[in-house]
Amino acid sequence: MTGAASGVDKVEASTFNPPGQAASDVWLRDLVAQLDRGLVVIASREPLPWHQYASEWGRIIRQLPLEGLPMDARMELLTDGGVTDPRMRQVIAKASVGVPFYLHLAVDSESRRQVVSQDEIMQRFLQHVDPDERRYLELLSITRTFDFELFTRLAQAFHLPAGQIAWERLTSYSFVYPAPESRFQLHQLMTSVLRVRLSAAISQEAHRVLHDLWNERARGSNAPTALREAAYHGLGSGVLSSDRLLDYADRIAALGGSQGVSGLVADLRDFLEQGEPDEALDQTARCLAAEAAVLLGDAEKINTLTPGRSWSLTSRAGARLAVAAGHGRRIGGQTAEALHIYSSVWDGREGPERHPAGLWSADLHMAQGRFRRAFLLADEVTASSPADAHVLRGDLARLLHLASRFSYDFERAERHLRDAEARYRQAGTVIGAALVKTNLAELLAWTDPVSAIAVAREAVEANTDLGALHEAGKAFTALGQAQLAIGHFNDARTSLDHACRTLDTAGYRSGRARAELVRASLHLRLRQADQAMASLRWAVDELVAVEVYPTLLMVAEYLLGMLERTDETISAAAQQARNDIEPLDSLEALEARMNDHLRGLLT
Repeated sequence: MTGAASGVDKVEASTFNPPGQAASDVWLRDLVAQLDRGLVVIASREPLPWHQYASEWGRIIRQLPLEGLPMDARMELLTDGGVTDPRMRQVIAKASVGVPFYLHLAVDSESRRQVVSQDEIMQRFLQHVDPDERRYLELLSITRTFDFELFTRLAQAFHLPAGQIAWERLTSYSFVYPAPESRFQLHQLMTSVLRVRLSAAISQEAHRVLHDLWNERARGSNAPTALREAAYHGLGSGVLSSDRLLDYADRIAALGGSQGVSGLVADLRDFLEQGEPDEALDQTARCLAAEAAVLLGDAEKINTLTPGRSWSLTSRAGARLAVAAGHGRRIGGQTAEALHIYSSVWDGREGPERHPAGLWSADLHMAQGRFRRAFLLADEVTASSPADAHVLRGDLARLLHLASRFSYDFERAERHLRDAEARYRQAGTVIGAALVKTNLAELLAWTDPVSAIAVAREAVEANTDLGALHEAGKAFTALGQAQLAIGHFNDARTSLDHACRTLDTAGYRSGRARAELVRASLHLRLRQADQAMASLRWAVDELVAVEVYPTLLMVAEYLLGMLERTDETISAAAQQARNDIEPLDSLEALEARMNDHLRGLLT
């Protein structure tokens, strides 16, 4: 067996040498042509263009891409080469991803007892790059990913020649590698070295050019990514205020949920860490992070971001941060505190930020059984909001659906849900569509359990994709209730187990209590009286602790009667619930509807 190897630098250098030196690898091709009875192995960062010289070789040449050197092997190479400092080894090993020659450079430098300098790295990597191409690379270093259009836009803005030949030369370098969606990116090592060579003025202008480009792209099919990139470059160009950042976050959230907003928050945090302190942007970052956590139902994270009264209602971001704080308290079961926060924003703030606060104040009135007051406040919020505020009006319609559903008036509940669905469709909100899916599954679990099963599974999938654990848990509960209603008890048990685990993870106490109440119903159908009593007591204790859903406390007492058991705590809670409820019609009518539907579920 015969082998030949070209030096990595030798082959790459010959590939990018100026005209007249392009054939400097001829000796290698000449040699290989003579080795006609053996295996020839050539290692190189770039494939050799054999087809240009002997196309018939194509049938016998096999290319095998080599993956990056494993981290353990990198550390071993550095240790053997004399790099003794563990921290330095770790830094070098990480920086060498995609640029293996950096390891050898580090070892060479260590033998001279000096730390690897960025200037030395720059010179070694760019020694075969034309000066004009270096300028392109410096400009591209402010991007995270780039494509031909972006390259052209930057070149034109800075009066550099741009064309397909220049583009192909740039993208053929080993430190430029493919990124998602047919784009490219520079190796991080190159990015950090090149970026510092730009003046502040040029860097800011380049960010402005790219901010405009990504804003144009935000009208296309991949809007969430384009919006995040537009915001990123807007920060770099200094053109984004706190309010404009909130606008970007709202558009991203409507299109893609929590993940896109979390990325925007990370970009803003990085920007703040690298620049001067900015109180307004810092509050904006906390606001957006808290709102992203709301979409995930992560009460613990929300409350960590909003301790005490750490917001100011004088700014848009501060008012929104307060509303997010209310959500954290609400999800975590601090209902009275949540209502106090929502009410303070509704009463103390002018402008559109007060509308969500009014909405959620009405929601908590609904959750605490004050159905009439919830409808009146929802009417106030609707009257003060713009006609084209489709998401808000969809949320208000969905609130009225919930008030009707917890009043067991399912026909009215369906009308309001269809209204919410239409509003969300007008707004084009993915999150709203997922919320409607969950609520429809919950409604059908009472009115059409067979149809509810497919809808509930779709709701689980949609909300899981969005990372909304609390909504996914509610959808599992609806699935379990539907399976219980049609007698699929084993399936119901599995679904309710999923619901309880998911809602526990989300920290959504009231939703978890609802799931346990359905589990009590399952135990009752299976004639497991002791297990049913244990579930009832647990659910009632939680509902009383978080001060919500008094009609469910009445449901618990109904189940207690079906079990032919007595329990003073459950009965006292149910009686207090009757005293607290403000029904839309009358308490007697509400209870009659409730008992009628429960008989259908349990027999």
